[in-house]
Amino acid sequence: MQTSMPQRLGLAGLLLVAATSAASAHVGDDASGFVSGLLHPIFGWDHVVAMVAVGLWGAFLGVPAIYILPVVFPVVMALGGVLGMNGIDLPFVEAGIGASGLVLGLMVAFAVRLPIAIAMVIVGVFAVFHGHAHGMELPGTANPFGYAVGFVVSTSLLHLAGIGLGALTSLPSGAVVVRSLGGLIALVGAAFLFGVA
Repeated sequence: MQTSMPQRLGLAGLLLVAATSAASAHVGDDASGFVSGLLHPIFGWDHVVAMVAVGLWGAFLGVPAIYILPVVFPVVMALGGVLGMNGIDLPFVEAGIGASGLVLGLMVAFAVRLPIAIAMVIVGVFAVFHGHAHGMELPGTANPFGYAVGFVVSTSLLHLAGIGLGALTSLPSGAVVVRSLGGLIALVGAAFLFGVA
């Protein structure tokens, strides 16, 4: 039986998300910093759910959001990373990360269609918190540039997983599956926000 492109994208997205771990977001150092940066986002469910939600929401909103939101997040996240690497304090980072999963998950669950400029602001605000957390956890021996490139690449892959899963909306009952994933992401975000996870 042949599979359609949305089915293949959905399966690829599901496999990428399944490959992540609920382990701690703290990983060992490497000389280049790239591997540490690459692994940091995928070893923390608080990061994974928000980044997948960006891709899901972009896919749900369609063009141009499907292209713009997954670019806005890593670009602004890198700026937040610079703040963290330089020890610049940012209040409520953990709350912002938890809230990102909750809010972005709810956007998908309720199929919220906002103007692209407002969606970009929402995604960008949450990206600052994620970037700051990544930057603060830069291993002491890691190369900051390599580490930043690693966490931007990893984040982009998680966005692509969300877009792939979002492609399921083109299938019968696919929108229900995607909105249900949004609800699950919102629950995980709420668990982190309120200290349950």
